[in-house]
Amino acid sequence: MGMMCLGQFVFELKSAPYQSLQRQMGWRHPSNARVGLRPARQFIGPDDESITVSGVLLPELAGNFLSLDELRDMADDGEAYVLVDGRGQLYGRWVIESLDETQTVFFRDGVPRKIEFSLALKRVDDGDSDLLDEETETARRLVVEKDGKPKEDAKAGDEETVEEETAYSDDGAYSGRPVTGMF
Repeated sequence: MGMMCLGQFVFELKSAPYQSLQRQMGWRHPSNARVGLRPARQFIGPDDESITVSGVLLPELAGNFLSLDELRDMADDGEAYVLVDGRGQLYGRWVIESLDETQTVFFRDGVPRKIEFSLALKRVDDGDSDLLDEETETARRLVVEKDGKPKEDAKAGDEETVEEETAYSDDGAYSGRPVTGMF
């Protein structure tokens, strides 16, 4: 199951898992000066909305190098992409404003063991109902499917627990190949 989907790109443990998602919203209230009184304010609508997704790729454990290349290619296209979270909630259409990357802890050949990234998105739609098109449904399917099988629909109020397959045991120890001196 994916954490989130931006267009056809699925954020998940094997691609680009993120550790934080910061959403910023604003509303416009311009003011008019008045003599002897405080300025009068009037609500004129929503302001810009942005999301910043930050994470760490550890190619030996989680994430891969090609994921950031794919996000860069999407940004180069200049297109707006539908954003859907792992619950299937639609956030609208978003453009990629920036992608920051920091590589640290290198192998002898210069390949990074740790890649920190920050992806800045800006909303470009007005929340129109016409977003529920084929692209949105495809994004929802991508983010809620696991092992090629769609999750069963949960009824309103039902709580659903989905267990993720990880390489960690119950005590938090990594059960794959040992990684020593990484950090």
